Amino acid sequence: MKAVHFGAGNIGRGFVGLLLHEAGYEVVFADVNAELIDALADASDYTVHEVGEGSRDHRVTGFRAINSQAKTKEIVAEIATADVVTTAVGPNVLRFVAPLIAEALAKRAGAAAPLAVMACENAINATDLLRAEVEKADPDVLGRAVFANTAVDRIVPAQDPGTGLDVTVEAYYEWAIDRTPFGGSEPAIPGASYVDDLGPYIERKLFTVNTGHATIAYFGFLAGASAISDALAMPAVENSVREVLGETKALLVAKHGLDADAQQQYIEKILVRFANPHLPDTVDRVGRQPLRKLGRHERFVGPAAELAERGETPQALLNAIGAALYFDVPDDEQSVELKRLLASATTEEFVMQVCGIDPGHPLFEPLLATVAAART
Repeated sequence: MKAVHFGAGNIGRGFVGLLLHEAGYEVVFADVNAELIDALADASDYTVHEVGEGSRDHRVTGFRAINSQAKTKEIVAEIATADVVTTAVGPNVLRFVAPLIAEALAKRAGAAAPLAVMACENAINATDLLRAEVEKADPDVLGRAVFANTAVDRIVPAQDPGTGLDVTVEAYYEWAIDRTPFGGSEPAIPGASYVDDLGPYIERKLFTVNTGHATIAYFGFLAGASAISDALAMPAVENSVREVLGETKALLVAKHGLDADAQQQYIEKILVRFANPHLPDTVDRVGRQPLRKLGRHERFVGPAAELAERGETPQALLNAIGAALYFDVPDDEQSVELKRLLASATTEEFVMQVCGIDPGHPLFEPLLATVAAART
């Protein structure tokens, strides 16, 4: 069995690639980072170090690596004969991966089983985005693949310099895959869970893990903290994130019928994960790309908009959005662009363009007030 995985970074090596390796696949890493790909190509193994409860080390072997920008013919040939293709590149990069998948599907042998394609990104229904881009490239090849949405969860912090290809990750992980597109022919990945209704899993993770993580980062940044665990140890920051997760919990329980007590237990477990001192994550890393995180269907505006549509005032989420507007990290391009937009765009333009909320939506006026306060 062979799997091609786009994105050889820490998440690719320490999460998706690891689980594919342990499922028995030969993993072909594809990336545009020439230095990283050369290092992987020269290596015979690397180690994934788990930290926290139930931690252990995993040695990964039997992989290959290809520069997907410099060697497009080679990576297309690999995809054409693969069983599985996965990604961990970021939602905005999927449009660059799609043409390679489309070209490979066109070359795929007619008798071959459909290629399983799964985007493992921090976004709702990211595989649907990838499928749409493949369709743009070549609509005639869609029947040669099965596209399945996923929900992924594992904290993989920035790594210490000098660790090489080894990756430190938390022991906990979740990889939920929508089984319905496969029609009973799901790929064998023992570390993943196949579910009939992925929606609640995606939103539970995005509106709890991602929303909570970013909330700690932005309030922690304002409080002068460097590490996520240090920020969460501040009573004011912990109170803010609990208030935010209380609002997203209310939405998830009402929308998906989740058990309120079970969701609260999920929240408590996540807060313990965030507080793990063995994961040296920083507020700067977790808070990066604030413009994307303030998008219409992302971790703050998404649940806030749905709560507003239900007649609720999502004040804690609005406070978190307000905190995100003060995120100022010069080496993060989106942070710089955020600062520029706050200075140059009108408040109405900012809310419509960045947050995707138009006049007439019940969240529009509260967002106007939040953005206006950050501009004063």
